[in-house]
Amino acid sequence: MTDTSHVPAEVPPNVAGRPVGRRTVLFGTGAAVAGLAVGACTTTEPSPTATATGDVCTLTKELTEGPYYLDGQLVRADITDGKAGIPLKLTLTVVDADTCEPLPDALVELWHSDALGEYSGFVGRNGHDEPDNGTFLRGGVLTDSGGVAAITTVYPGWYRGRCIHIHVKVHTNVTPTSDGHFTGGQEIHTGQLFFDEKVTDAVARVTPYSTNSVTRTTLAQDSIYDEGGATSGLLTLTGTPSTGYTGTLTLGVER
Repeated sequence: MTDTSHVPAEVPPNVAGRPVGRRTVLFGTGAAVAGLAVGACTTTEPSPTATATGDVCTLTKELTEGPYYLDGQLVRADITDGKAGIPLKLTLTVVDADTCEPLPDALVELWHSDALGEYSGFVGRNGHDEPDNGTFLRGGVLTDSGGVAAITTVYPGWYRGRCIHIHVKVHTNVTPTSDGHFTGGQEIHTGQLFFDEKVTDAVARVTPYSTNSVTRTTLAQDSIYDEGGATSGLLTLTGTPSTGYTGTLTLGVER
């Protein structure tokens, strides 16, 4: 049975399970289109390739921010802070929704729970007692000239009432500070990244994920994910629990 005692804080105020906010697009060509269009995900090899003529833009929607965001977090490519878990290397590409051109110098900011479903700054909300430095599994990087943000983290855990996910924001015109944080700018996208259940099933059997005492909510049971595949943030994943995973997705944003 799914435990939903902590769901309300993260359910959109209009209709539970429906995305909210401005429309954005996903963009890709060739093999990337094949992976993104069907939300393909494997534990060993990349998705089958396909050919495409020209650029393809597919509309998607923003998703709720959720209850665990903290302003002005770290600008850094590795957000693990020494947290235990299966390595996850994310490659997220940001493009302009109007032109489908890559968007450089946009800050892609992530935050998510650790293997026990606890967020930094809020440890204990998922029933586990552990140290809290207020920064683990939080941060982001500026996109390069090709609109790409490469971020290293660990595979997230789960908490009461939600499937496994990563929160993401895209900001423009931010100012990195001397202490490694950022200020200012415009927030142009808020969403969530999701994980294929076959991969999560394998991850959940590995320590420390297997010690998470909370009942896991699946994608199908989740109140936010709408079964939209890549158009709703489902990552294309490759790898294994023993080697780690890579995850890719391309986000189009309205400036």
